[in-house]
Amino acid sequence: MDKGYIGLTLHAHLPFVRNPEFNRFLEEDWLYEAISETYLPMLRVFNRLRADGVPYKLTLSISPTLSSMLSDHLLQSRYAEYADRMLDLGQKEMKRTADQPDFHRLAKMYCNMHQQNLEDFNELYKQNILAGFRSLEETGHLVLITSAATHAFLPLYQDYPQAVKAQVELAIESHISHFRKKPKGFWLPECGYYPGLEKILSSYDIKYFFTATHALTLANKKVKRGIFAPVDCGHDISAFARDYGLSQAVWSEDDGYPVDRVYRDFYRDIGYDLDEEYLQPYLHDKKIRSFTGFKYWAVTSKSDFKKVYNPEVAQKRVSEHAGNFIYMIERKTRNISRILDRPPLFTLPFDAELFGHWWFEGVSWLEEVIRLLADNNHIELITSEDYLRRFPENQQALPAYSSWGTKGYSSVWVDGSNDWIYRHIHRSIDRMTELVERFPDQVSLKGRFLKHAAREILLAMASDWPFVISNGTSVGYAQHRLKEHIHNFNLVYENMCRNSVNTEWLTRTEKKTNLFPDIDYRIFSRD
Repeated sequence: MDKGYIGLTLHAHLPFVRNPEFNRFLEEDWLYEAISETYLPMLRVFNRLRADGVPYKLTLSISPTLSSMLSDHLLQSRYAEYADRMLDLGQKEMKRTADQPDFHRLAKMYCNMHQQNLEDFNELYKQNILAGFRSLEETGHLVLITSAATHAFLPLYQDYPQAVKAQVELAIESHISHFRKKPKGFWLPECGYYPGLEKILSSYDIKYFFTATHALTLANKKVKRGIFAPVDCGHDISAFARDYGLSQAVWSEDDGYPVDRVYRDFYRDIGYDLDEEYLQPYLHDKKIRSFTGFKYWAVTSKSDFKKVYNPEVAQKRVSEHAGNFIYMIERKTRNISRILDRPPLFTLPFDAELFGHWWFEGVSWLEEVIRLLADNNHIELITSEDYLRRFPENQQALPAYSSWGTKGYSSVWVDGSNDWIYRHIHRSIDRMTELVERFPDQVSLKGRFLKHAAREILLAMASDWPFVISNGTSVGYAQHRLKEHIHNFNLVYENMCRNSVNTEWLTRTEKKTNLFPDIDYRIFSRD
């Protein structure tokens, strides 16, 4: 049988949400849920595979905003409080379900999970789980790369190269500060690419990035190896295109593995089912229902009728789906190998939060796939860096403007619901560039003021806010964040134009928005 390669890349990202002025803040739960259901379980899987001597190597992109939150002392302590609260809820649920065996064992499962999370977080990682990912890179099991500083959808800023460069430069600086190593790869947020972006990435010594499938199928010339090999974009940088067909088996909301009827249903949660008074200690507000993570029902069907979740049945299906995935790869390898002059590469990028958080069994599926690949003589798990070392000569071509979003371009991030934001952000970028030219060497108080202005623009550029608005979820919060960042920037601009600094406001705002502490505001220079 012919040989094939699998390039598995996971992208871990969350928007920057930190609110020290509140004791608890609803949107901070996005981070705590991801730590509990994705990052810590995934670390356990990776560590178990390493301990068992299973050979594996994959790529993990960690966005700078996520790295900043995971290394923040306030958010670390708040996560420990969150996990302790969830453990308390689990113990309360075990008592409530004592005479309901099916529910009781699920409550116990969640109790054990949160107990393990607390132990790992506090004792193993000393509340900084980035250390776990660093350790896995040091032993050669992970390749860590970065993404844009605040996960901006870069194609919508191609007329503002200073802003794109700021996103790239600051991302690399942040990655080095957290992982002590310069990344060779770059995750384009939402796989958003435009011709010319490769030149900016290459100027920062980035060697490869990932794109959507049609970025290569619609490239400036016919790509002879299709999406089954990277293309050389010139400037010593390569592009790897996503294998859409294989990805959909895992990704599709209609017929992908996660929607199987025996898997745990994500949306049915006791936070919406049980009495408010019972849940009150675990909710943020008695008027606001929210997810607790305690979910007792299987997908079953699209109707309201649900069956109780059975972990043993689900785990059996995980093994079946892992085997099916390997079978599809082997079959595709046989077909593609007939027409290629080298082993085909199947590039499979996924959001990391799909595994465990959105698809509860996804982390187990990932472990099964890696173990099966380790015993497979025909399919090899390989990173982009390893592939380029083995095959340094690749066809030259320039990818097409593209993203992996709905409809394949920019419609998710600029539509009738969110297009209003760009005139404000673009104007702010122009004004920031103006401030750099007018005040090129500011230090002390005015320098801090200008540094914070740069932070506010970068945070306004985050792709998360237009995505949330377009998607119709947490719209009010996304709009508030956008308006807040634009307002804060304009306040700095107007104060600088009057040659004054609001010291009290600056101190308060810096305390809230403390990411990128060493930012140089001159990254918005036109040079």
